[in-house]
Amino acid sequence: MTSLPSAVGASRSSAAPIRVALVDDQQLVRAGFRMVIDSQPDLRVVVEAGDGEEAVRLLTRSATALGEPVDIVLMDVRMPRLDGLAATAQLTAAAAAGKTVPRVIVLTTFDLDEYVLAAIRAGASGFLLKDALPEEMLTAIRTVHAGDAVIAPSSTRRLLEHLSATLPVPPAPDAPPSAAEVALAHLTDREREVLVLIARGRSNTEIGQDLFVAEATVKTHVGRILAKLAVRDRVQAVVFAYETGLVHPSV
Repeated sequence: MTSLPSAVGASRSSAAPIRVALVDDQQLVRAGFRMVIDSQPDLRVVVEAGDGEEAVRLLTRSATALGEPVDIVLMDVRMPRLDGLAATAQLTAAAAAGKTVPRVIVLTTFDLDEYVLAAIRAGASGFLLKDALPEEMLTAIRTVHAGDAVIAPSSTRRLLEHLSATLPVPPAPDAPPSAAEVALAHLTDREREVLVLIARGRSNTEIGQDLFVAEATVKTHVGRILAKLAVRDRVQAVVFAYETGLVHPSV
């Protein structure tokens, strides 16, 4: 079996492991994910569910009732009773109501799941292709747990091209500006430039290289962009960029 990365995990060796929930109606898929995740010293699977309804029921319990609070959910899209999209929306609603709920990474087969954008709008912190390498899955879990969001750079353009039909029709030239367009107008030229690069799937390191600035400077720009646009994370910023027409799938 391919050796899995543990460099990030090594830095967390003295900290509590990241607690993961697996939500998928295929038991063999969950078993495979569990084997990969539990092989890492800084990660541990603590909850499994076979559909969205069971997941919501388990994950909206109090930490005491649940046994261990969950940090990250790997959520499949297509499941019986309640699919991953609806489950993600319900978890987001629970968070809005003041409950502490984990961050969600949506699992998708891409070619079949046309509604990933809807899941992101519902509050998912990113998506992960089911055929991603184990290293990519582990990195996604750690990245989202650290407070960032995950959109696979190699898949961002393909995903949004696939979903471009779901994006709203651009308003007429004489239409009054929307709230989103007003927020976009508050960005500086450099912040707009950074937002375009985020929407194209560039990491902070890559953006720094593209713009010849330090990564710390990029992080500052990203923080200001999220605050000005009133979006939660990079994933929401990507959706915002496409919905306002700042970036187009064909670009």
